[in-house]
Amino acid sequence: MTPFIRLHPKDDVLIARAQLVSGTAVEGIPIKGLIPPGHKIATHAMVAGDPVRRYNQIIGFASKPIAAGEHIHTHNLDMGPNKGDFERDYAFGADVKPEPAKREATFLGIKRADGRVATRNYIGILSSVNCSATVARAIADHFSLQTNPAALASFPNVDGVVALTHGTGCAMDTEGIGMQILQRTLAGYAKHANFAAVLVVGLGCESNQINAWLANSDLREGETLRAFSIQDTGGTAKSVAKGIALIKDMLPQANAVQREPCSAAHITIGLQCGGSDGYSGISANPALGAAVDLLVAHGGSAILSETPEIYGAEHLLTRRAVTREVGEKLITRIKWWEHYTQINDGEMNNNPSPGNKAGGLTTILEKSLGAVAKGGTSNLQAVYEYAEKVTAHGLVYMDTPGYDPVSATGQVAGGANLICFTTGRGSAYGCAPSPSLKLSTNSALWRKQEDDMDLNCGEIIDGSSTVAEMGQRIFELVLATASGEKSKSELHGYGQNEFVPWQVGAVM
Repeated sequence: MTPFIRLHPKDDVLIARAQLVSGTAVEGIPIKGLIPPGHKIATHAMVAGDPVRRYNQIIGFASKPIAAGEHIHTHNLDMGPNKGDFERDYAFGADVKPEPAKREATFLGIKRADGRVATRNYIGILSSVNCSATVARAIADHFSLQTNPAALASFPNVDGVVALTHGTGCAMDTEGIGMQILQRTLAGYAKHANFAAVLVVGLGCESNQINAWLANSDLREGETLRAFSIQDTGGTAKSVAKGIALIKDMLPQANAVQREPCSAAHITIGLQCGGSDGYSGISANPALGAAVDLLVAHGGSAILSETPEIYGAEHLLTRRAVTREVGEKLITRIKWWEHYTQINDGEMNNNPSPGNKAGGLTTILEKSLGAVAKGGTSNLQAVYEYAEKVTAHGLVYMDTPGYDPVSATGQVAGGANLICFTTGRGSAYGCAPSPSLKLSTNSALWRKQEDDMDLNCGEIIDGSSTVAEMGQRIFELVLATASGEKSKSELHGYGQNEFVPWQVGAVM
């Protein structure tokens, strides 16, 4: 096994499998200096202004002369004088391929009366505003599996009672985009198949009035959706007692379910990457993409997101858009983000994070090219705004920020009943009510943080597995997890604190 990885014959860089020291020969070129694992090595001399390619795509421009064998990173590579604003060939639909032959796999799911299929069976408590978060949490704590397991002992088919609270809901324009996003997100969770029932707790005087939200979201109270406010109930203690009583009323019906064979077409995966490194686009991301292609062939769906982290690679997605309209909608969201960052005195290359850079990623172009690999090679069927309900089958795109909790919150609101999360630095994350699988990009992380990782895709870097083989393993793990097998993050109790709706607009 070579000490480096060449991803494409036309690339200007190689990727170090392990730390390389000065004098080591790589393709006959002596290494100059120390090259950390996952970082880039120049294959030939370049002058300032030259484009630098990885995956046979531009990841930036040399900011100074670079010698063959030299380390390429933030000290000599940047977005160029135009900040990455170079021409990309969107070629709408050019790479659309015939739909794959349908395959049939099953998992043990929970069928709801209206035809939806769940991978988990929770009761949820949603707060309309931050002011009701403490009451919502107190109600959920009464049913905590960790501190009060007896509360659910008679309801073995209920996975838990979770409170999903947030930091907004008031001091905002009641007709503005921020309120629209919040209400859309809460509605997506209230309607989510993984919730057998939902309780909504408000304060009473907030901007996000419960009655208005229910009306705007085509929701109404009933046996599986109850709501009340703290002010109407008479304060904190009475509200906690009322909430506990309502949950107790919901438990018998929530428990009256059983798992049965269901088509994999009912699985929708939210695709996430966080704490990415130089190996993400080589191992875990393309392996997840291979699993996505398998899921799509079985009729399932996957949601690719994190618009600031596909920036510079969007042309790879527009080429797979099933219609020009779908591709142009994606570019419209890219343009919105360019404007949004500009008016907030930022720029799209404020990403990657310090941890990404320590792992070998230099520019947002490089990070994005690896990130889009999570979407596999399937056709792009549709583009959705944040927290919109996903109705198309196959690979779709949802516009979200790159911040993982915010992005995954939107995906779950859109209907994702499972999350697959790749990481090279060791992100700690979980998601309720949808289970989250974490996929390690390298074996060093797996050995260090195995109790947080569900699968080691670093075997691809080590040469002991292929992308296709790992994709099959991910697909099988998805089926097992959707059938009820607990993920590592579920065993650790992650999920409630990671509910973070996207907050857009002025706080007044």
